[in-house]
Amino acid sequence: MQIKILGCSGAIAQHARTTSFLVDERILVDAGTGVGDLTVEEMLRIEHVFITHAHLDHIAALPLMLDTIAGSMRRPLVAHALPETIAALKAHVFNHTIWPDFSALPSVEAPFLRFEPLQVGEVVHVAQHRVEVLPAQHTVPAVGYAVDTPVGQWVFTGDTCGTPAFWARINQMKQLAMLVIETAFSEKERGLAQRSQHLCPSLLAQELAQLDARHQWVPIGITHTKPVEHMLIEAELRALGLEERHRLLWLEAGQTFDLRAPA
Repeated sequence: MQIKILGCSGAIAQHARTTSFLVDERILVDAGTGVGDLTVEEMLRIEHVFITHAHLDHIAALPLMLDTIAGSMRRPLVAHALPETIAALKAHVFNHTIWPDFSALPSVEAPFLRFEPLQVGEVVHVAQHRVEVLPAQHTVPAVGYAVDTPVGQWVFTGDTCGTPAFWARINQMKQLAMLVIETAFSEKERGLAQRSQHLCPSLLAQELAQLDARHQWVPIGITHTKPVEHMLIEAELRALGLEERHRLLWLEAGQTFDLRAPA
């Protein structure tokens, strides 16, 4: 099983793509601008998109990708999300004003896009993968996801702040393959991080302190850093000693993680 990092930035810039992860070619987790680096053939292989929340940096490429591949699709693309997220997408994106409603084109009976609502705690089986919906706390309704792999769960927090229920569920898991967690702001913007319900280095340290000791050395991918603050955030995490207590990884667009069981 492979996870490809299409985008992991909190904003756009040269070589910076917003949040999107490709799971074994057929599943997207979020659909930020990183999707734009896929070929048309790669886009056509995608069957399911799991959306964490409705903010633009996590859904920007969804309408554009559909426009690219619609004429060649043999089945609808299935978008899984909270009912509130689906409602936001229908009202503000796929509304025939900002973008055509691909959930009703070419017809309601045979659309290019099909929405599937989900809830926290639900488990969805698609494309030979098990995906669990995890709790998240953000300024809009949001979730994280855990995808089963042969070596444990690959877990993505989505955009979030302090969420005790998330850590309670993670600590119940027998084995983690990787934890991907956001750190959107530097310490000088701690107040903004709290108001926007994101993390900064000190808040990340508080969150990781809730991780069970069994999972302490699981690879922890840092995502959603702002391009202009990435180096500062990295330095602040080092100053807090987090690299001495955890196996931190700095995610970059284009990275691929092989999570197959050893032969």
